[in-house]
Amino acid sequence: MGKCGPAVKYVVRLDAEERQQLEGIIRTGRGAAYRLLKARILLKADVSTENCGWDDAQISEALETSLSTVYRTRRQLVEEGLEAALARKTQSTPPPRIFDGEKEAKLIALACSEPPKGYARWSLRLLEKRVVELGIVDQASDSTIGRTLKKNALKPHKSRYWVIPPKASAAFVAAMEDVLTVYTRPYDPARPLVCLDETSKQLTKETRAPIPMRPGQPARSDYEYERNGVASLFMVFAPHEGWRHVAVRARRTAVDYAHVLKELADIHFAKADKIDLVQDNLNTHRRASLYEAFPPAEAKRIADRFDWHYTPKHGSWLNIAECELSVLARQCLDRRIPDHATLETEVAAWTQNRNNAQAKTNWHFTTKDARTKLLYLYPQIA
Repeated sequence: MGKCGPAVKYVVRLDAEERQQLEGIIRTGRGAAYRLLKARILLKADVSTENCGWDDAQISEALETSLSTVYRTRRQLVEEGLEAALARKTQSTPPPRIFDGEKEAKLIALACSEPPKGYARWSLRLLEKRVVELGIVDQASDSTIGRTLKKNALKPHKSRYWVIPPKASAAFVAAMEDVLTVYTRPYDPARPLVCLDETSKQLTKETRAPIPMRPGQPARSDYEYERNGVASLFMVFAPHEGWRHVAVRARRTAVDYAHVLKELADIHFAKADKIDLVQDNLNTHRRASLYEAFPPAEAKRIADRFDWHYTPKHGSWLNIAECELSVLARQCLDRRIPDHATLETEVAAWTQNRNNAQAKTNWHFTTKDARTKLLYLYPQIA
């Protein structure tokens, strides 16, 4: 690389200020990829250095880019200046549309279909190959297909798991309307509304000390971690009062659930005549769990303190406690927590802050809304 290469038409000769600017772009590593690439091309092509500059083939091989890109960058510098050379190439006229009308509709239908055997989902390369095999177009690039799919808001490389409710289900709408009726009752201190839900948190220890954040650099944690068990979290949330309590337990059993209800009835709402309890259809969320944990008379006493309401199967979104668990996950649990004691301390601090602020949920969805917006869930009576 020390010898001067063959003569080129557009000679790159940078002054000290220009080299300093380009070296600064590379050193920070910030900016668009094309801008960083062009800065590297110009620095290697610069003949004002001791090495006389690299030729186009050497630059192309070293930076894994095309000869045309190197040539074009040289020419832009000589003819238009440094800023023009670092700018993205603009097209005077938009490229012709390969997928238009019927061809675009066929591409969309293909992207929404099942992928080939052996593949979890369509990729742009698979679609590129398939549209040619089907004779939709003679040739296409993955970038063209990507632009067409983006225009139609399609993302075949992504999928989401979702709770899909049944259609025309009397059981679903009966449970839904029961819960919505409870939510719209006037507030009564003697009959509080309490929603219950639960989740789990994997406990993980750091294997190396994290590097804290500093100006120009985000906080960094090693990708390796040590598993340290799983904890269960029971969320009980009274939306009218803006009060919540999170019980952190080692397991999620019927007995754990029963003790959460006993604390709710005898400690947190001991003065209530009756508690409207809204919860999901988990296997432990039953009166029977109380009989697994307490003598029959005690289990019956606790069970009678509650008016039991269940969200429909595949309708857990109707549980307001699930909204509060989402806030807990984002604000408190979205990090590595090493052990049970730390989890209890952190969750207790979060809970106290939320309770001090009396953070509430402003629920708007009513039975009237359900009968309009979710009409497809209701059986059609002849």
